[in-house]
Amino acid sequence: MKIAPARLAAFQILSKIETEKSFSSALLPVYETNLEAIDRALCHELTLGVLRKQIYLDRLSEKLTGGKRLDTAVQIILRMALYQLIFLDKIPAHAAINDAVNLTQKAKKTSAKGFVNAVLRRFTRERVELDFADETEKLTVETSHPRWLIEKWIKDFGFAETARLATANNETPPLSFRYTAKTTEAIKNSLERANGETDKNYLLELAENGKIYFQDEGSQMVGSAVQLSERESFLDVCAAPGSKTTQIANQKSKIANFVAGDLYWQRLKILQESCRRQGAGFVNIVQFDAENALPFADESFDVALVDAPCSGTGTIRHNPEIRYFLDEKDFPALSNKQLKILRNASKLIKRGGRIIYSTCSLEKEENEEVTEKFLATESGFCRIKPNVAEKFLTPDGFARTFPGKDKTDGFFIAVFEKM
Repeated sequence: MKIAPARLAAFQILSKIETEKSFSSALLPVYETNLEAIDRALCHELTLGVLRKQIYLDRLSEKLTGGKRLDTAVQIILRMALYQLIFLDKIPAHAAINDAVNLTQKAKKTSAKGFVNAVLRRFTRERVELDFADETEKLTVETSHPRWLIEKWIKDFGFAETARLATANNETPPLSFRYTAKTTEAIKNSLERANGETDKNYLLELAENGKIYFQDEGSQMVGSAVQLSERESFLDVCAAPGSKTTQIANQKSKIANFVAGDLYWQRLKILQESCRRQGAGFVNIVQFDAENALPFADESFDVALVDAPCSGTGTIRHNPEIRYFLDEKDFPALSNKQLKILRNASKLIKRGGRIIYSTCSLEKEENEEVTEKFLATESGFCRIKPNVAEKFLTPDGFARTFPGKDKTDGFFIAVFEKM
């Protein structure tokens, strides 16, 4: 029983995501390590493609099977095969179907082999038309987002913007990177001459050696919004895994005191390694729980960044499974956590100092509403305009990016000054 290594790896990854709520960004590098380059590419495409089209693929299989309740493994196998038959022109139908049948046996679902084979062959013979009750359901299925989330975005942003956002979430984002302290002038010149056409393997090699760092442009905007002078002290409150910490450190390596912290030691080890690899070893790393009083004296920092734990709805382009993990009840709980962290961090800011609050969430509950509650109880702070390009500023004085409009992940920034 021979199964293409890429399909087997993709099936194992998708199974872990489905049953353990694991993340593709953590699993793909592990499973792709032992694959040949061509298999790595197919595994990557299959995993992310299926996640981006999951609701649509499930609706198709529901139509093909007459609504039959499916075993989880069989459902994943059908998703993978249907994705290949519909979206991957270079994959022969017989290869996709044969591997699907073999995967069914590999998953110890031998009795379902004939069923899987029949469903997929039926799809190759018949035209399957899907029916929708309304435009919201059509958008939900065709872009594979939970209906409750689509309805929420329509309420917050309108139907047209939601359609643009949901569509953008299923597009493969470009590979964005920035320079580090280890980027030489020769490397910069080489990359600039390439004008975006650099070989991906070369970029991966540079990243592995800390000479560039892969980071979405929306995330980079947050780091750039943190403006420091050499005599100011800085605290990154929710620093791991370190993308913004190292970006800010690269901009200003000679400030009075540069501290970065987070809750879990395992995440701090990743932060520490990222600082080392990018030439930011001077960053002081501290473990703390930011939901409780922070282990520093009041008014001991000039500037703090609170890149708060959030739902991550702005990063669905890179992490498509997030949409399936979320629940409506998550937003109030996250909002309370974010407000606690922001208030605790604000106690450490000197008069005339600044605190930058950011999330990679699109939700008003985690963004505007948190800032409103903060200002309502912390009268010593006023909101000031973030240091970003004018096109990203909102009428209320915040900064926002949207995947559909700005071709970046969705980020929110608010800046407060202590009076």
